[in-house]
Amino acid sequence: MPYILSAAHIQLPYLLSQEKVMDFSREIFGTAFKDIERLLKAFKNGEVESRYFVNDLEWYKDDHSFEERNNSYIEKATQFGVEAIEKCLDNQTFLLESIPMEEIEAIYFISSTGMAAPTIDARILNVLPASVRTKRIPIWGLGCAGGAAGLARASEYCRAFPKAKVLVLSVELCSLTFQKNDASKSNLIGTSLFSDGVGCVLICGDEVERKDISRQKGQYRILNSQSTLMLNSLDVMGWDVKDGLYVVFSKDIPYIIKNWLKPTVEGFLLEQNLEMKEIQQFIAHPGGKKVIDAYQDSLGFTSEMTTISMDVLREYGNMSSATILYVLERFMEHEADPGEYALAAALGPGFSSELLLMRWEL
Repeated sequence: MPYILSAAHIQLPYLLSQEKVMDFSREIFGTAFKDIERLLKAFKNGEVESRYFVNDLEWYKDDHSFEERNNSYIEKATQFGVEAIEKCLDNQTFLLESIPMEEIEAIYFISSTGMAAPTIDARILNVLPASVRTKRIPIWGLGCAGGAAGLARASEYCRAFPKAKVLVLSVELCSLTFQKNDASKSNLIGTSLFSDGVGCVLICGDEVERKDISRQKGQYRILNSQSTLMLNSLDVMGWDVKDGLYVVFSKDIPYIIKNWLKPTVEGFLLEQNLEMKEIQQFIAHPGGKKVIDAYQDSLGFTSEMTTISMDVLREYGNMSSATILYVLERFMEHEADPGEYALAAALGPGFSSELLLMRWEL
């Protein structure tokens, strides 16, 4: 079975406290909402403490055209994508030696916060010393579920080509989609939650020898995955594409999770001859504090099982598809007992879920 060898994220240039972003939002939206102080409680109730952006707050006070935002996305996604790949392939926490970029057979590029053709992965491969025959698989539009989907699709590739080394790169620059003139509650909630993030994961086929390149005693083996679409739920989450990307963010998401996710997960585990109680680790995309609470209520997991996800949410906010890669990296740093099962889960537009079953093996 394919295994995860390395992971990395990079620190983006502007670290901002939640208090500072809340003050910014009061300034921008104060006249648009009569009950602005009540609505601003979402900034504290969400338990996000800090976030990273690619620009300082002053940049977001000015008007920027869709073209200007997207050009910035292309430039910064390429720059930071290169940095994340280089860090992943040289992460001494997980690797005994650097992995040459020339050995990467395929790259899955995940994003939903900007557009480019040629895609960002092509631009990155013009910078890094990669093979010109590197397969490029850009995936756009899966939102918060994209990181988990990328891991699943990359593992399927490595199952078909067991000698392959494959990268999953997620670049989400949510701040570049900010709409200062959108006086909707969805936009205000999004402003309280979303941030920028860049993460990268290296997945290998099982014929790639681990002992000479891995610093760790064990790795996560990806045993299986499942994608599930909820029909007639197109308005739950996503973008309204106009003269920019306007967030669609239903207040019913926690309710949907509580009622829809459990049978979806139980059915997936049943196909693997497992039950919920046999899952020791929960690698969850932390969509928000209410989403984490809904995970626990729906799946019966303890707060201890979502501690790492909550820590990432507090420190970074919701970085869309990149967030689960940050969570996964922290789980890898802690390592696990041999044979422990881990469930990775993320939810996204559609409405949809992406699930992966993994096991820590020596």
